Amino acid sequence: MSRPAALAAEDDLRRRNLVRMKVAATGLLLAATLVFIVARTLEDRWSWLGYVRATAEAAMVGALADWFAVTALFRHPLGLPIPHTAIIPNRKDQLGRGLGTFVQTNFLAPEVLTERLQAMGVARRLGVWLAEPEHAHRLSANAGAMIRGLTEVLGDEDIQRALESGIINRVRRAPAAPLMARVVEAASVGRHHQALLDTTLSGLSGLLDENRNLMRQKLAEQSPWWVPEPIDDRLFRKFFNGVQGFIAEVRRDPDHEVRRQLDARMADLAVRLRTDPALIARGEELKDELLRHPEVQAWLDSLWRTTKDSILAVADDPNSDLRRRLDAGLVRAGRSLQEDTALQAKVDGWVERIVIYLADEYGHEIADLIATTVARWDGAEASRRIELQVGRDLQFIRINGTVVGGLAGLIIYTVGQFL
Repeated sequence: MSRPAALAAEDDLRRRNLVRMKVAATGLLLAATLVFIVARTLEDRWSWLGYVRATAEAAMVGALADWFAVTALFRHPLGLPIPHTAIIPNRKDQLGRGLGTFVQTNFLAPEVLTERLQAMGVARRLGVWLAEPEHAHRLSANAGAMIRGLTEVLGDEDIQRALESGIINRVRRAPAAPLMARVVEAASVGRHHQALLDTTLSGLSGLLDENRNLMRQKLAEQSPWWVPEPIDDRLFRKFFNGVQGFIAEVRRDPDHEVRRQLDARMADLAVRLRTDPALIARGEELKDELLRHPEVQAWLDSLWRTTKDSILAVADDPNSDLRRRLDAGLVRAGRSLQEDTALQAKVDGWVERIVIYLADEYGHEIADLIATTVARWDGAEASRRIELQVGRDLQFIRINGTVVGGLAGLIIYTVGQFL
């Protein structure tokens, strides 16, 4: 069975179950009404029927109250425009904006990202990966080809002078933001940004799971006071699963609308990197900070001295001394990242600053993406789909309200009679 056909079958099954539960809940209300009428008619003849009448009367009240509460979530009860009803279709856009703002302020906040990155230990994980010889060998193969091309263009003295002064000077003169614009464009051509989106969505899915209780608490604070907590629970569970399902859908579909929007935003970012003064200035600050770092200076000073004796002869030879040295150097770098806490702190600091800057600069884009996606949903259709998902469970609230209301009425009447 194809995926659309399977979804249609599932919806049809949910629809039948929903109708069945509505009939059961309404039938229980009608039964309570019938019992009330009979008991009220015969109560003067048999006084003990007062207990039955009170039970049925309270069950009717409980059933009607819960029917109103459940119905008011999805539509106006009896078609009457009662205030604060048809909550989902009327507040769909507001809920979308609220969810987007909530994600931006709670998941993309600097303190949250910092805590998450510190828990991940990016530098240590990179060290673990580099310390594996096969990983280092894979990187050294690419480095060997690059070094060979460099030596074919420049002589020994030229390379040394370029490393000490020429490259640094040219880097200082080259605007960083337009360079990043070209990188963004190249990434867009290779669709590398889609791989980054997949990683981001995976991380966002994990953050949602980890903060599930916090989100439930926020919903409880903003929900109308008269909506029963079980309804909030059911709605939150389905809405949360819907968001997680939406994230999974984007990850599965290579031609999803979200991905097309990301393509457009990447193109816009490339333009802004060339034209936005603030982004251009920030790029220059980051470039200067990187060039002034002692580790960068030491690397530039030692790079040619450690590689010049074997570059031309061994650049393409996977068993060459140079390639073995590169492999060993990468492995040592990985072990240093594993063991040197000071180096780990530096690398983690760089990563944190970059990630926090990106979140601060573009976090509103994610919030806007969520809000606009929800805003495109038709209100009546969204309400219908949500009711199809949670409506059957909500009918149990009506049934429980009838039963609990009846028991409460019986207890109150009994206490009243006793008093």
